[in-house]
Amino acid sequence: MICSCRSLQASALSFLLFFTSRRGRGRDMSCPNSLLSNPRKIATLRLSKVSGHTTELLEIQSDKPTCHVLFIPGNPGVVSFYKDFLESLYELLGASASVTAIGHISHTEKNWEHGKLFSLQDQIDHKVDFIKQELQNIELPIILVGHSIGSYISLEMLRSLEKVTYLIGLYPFLMLNPLSKQQSNIENVAESSILSALLSFSVATLGLLPQCTLRFMLSKSLGSSWSDTAIDAACSHLLQYHTFRNMLYMALMEFRKLSEMPDWAFMRENHEKIAFLFGVDDHWGPLQMFEEISKQAPGISLSIEREGHTHSFCCTEAGSEWVAHHVASLIKKKISS
Repeated sequence: MICSCRSLQASALSFLLFFTSRRGRGRDMSCPNSLLSNPRKIATLRLSKVSGHTTELLEIQSDKPTCHVLFIPGNPGVVSFYKDFLESLYELLGASASVTAIGHISHTEKNWEHGKLFSLQDQIDHKVDFIKQELQNIELPIILVGHSIGSYISLEMLRSLEKVTYLIGLYPFLMLNPLSKQQSNIENVAESSILSALLSFSVATLGLLPQCTLRFMLSKSLGSSWSDTAIDAACSHLLQYHTFRNMLYMALMEFRKLSEMPDWAFMRENHEKIAFLFGVDDHWGPLQMFEEISKQAPGISLSIEREGHTHSFCCTEAGSEWVAHHVASLIKKKISS
């Protein structure tokens, strides 16, 4: 029985690392411009009811904001992964913007939704409802920053919300990549409700281990590049049945929706409001998509990150800082124009 349990946990850990490798294993590279040495303002976690769903928010409030930055995560939609990034961004904007990250429904530490599954459209509606509930009456422009599938969600929010003035997509997942074996393998698992449930249960068994053991296992498996912030987020959120099950279900909905062609006409019409950052070796947002956007919507601001941080930027301190510099420069340029 003990051997079977250990085998189950080993298999669960292997699949957990395989799935979360959509985050990648970015190299711990130094940022060209280091941040100020002054004490950094800390992002705080807050729970909010959004359309009846208990939602995790990570936020930093400015005393004199000129805009509000709303961050939309990828999948998994755990805002704790982005703590270093949000704090760097706030500081680089000179405390002139309030910054909020909103997590996905049921990608949470506690099982607030009692095992219910939520689709990609559910998550989009949830983010739109949040703006209408908490940000609709503020007299400030709203800037969306999305990561991975969060970039697609942000595009859909831009479509329906006039208060959104600018959108920055980081390593955007906007269309299926037929050359990606990883996407194909995840889709094959997600399509089976039995496999999804079994793997989610197997991953959850790891959560029964002592925290010190979990941290050691993840640190050894992921290497030294992952930050303490990312390791903590993985231990507290990803090793939950409800979270992992919703990650797989949302991934399945992503694959189905993104098998369609992007709405190029909408992007062309709103090109002045959109910017994308791509990575050199990112199968979720390959450079073929960079080239296609440049052809289909040539007015959109496009950049390529060549520092080696990959899709996982939020999981390393260096990646979080570099991307924060890039986002801050885009926001400052937009506000000053």
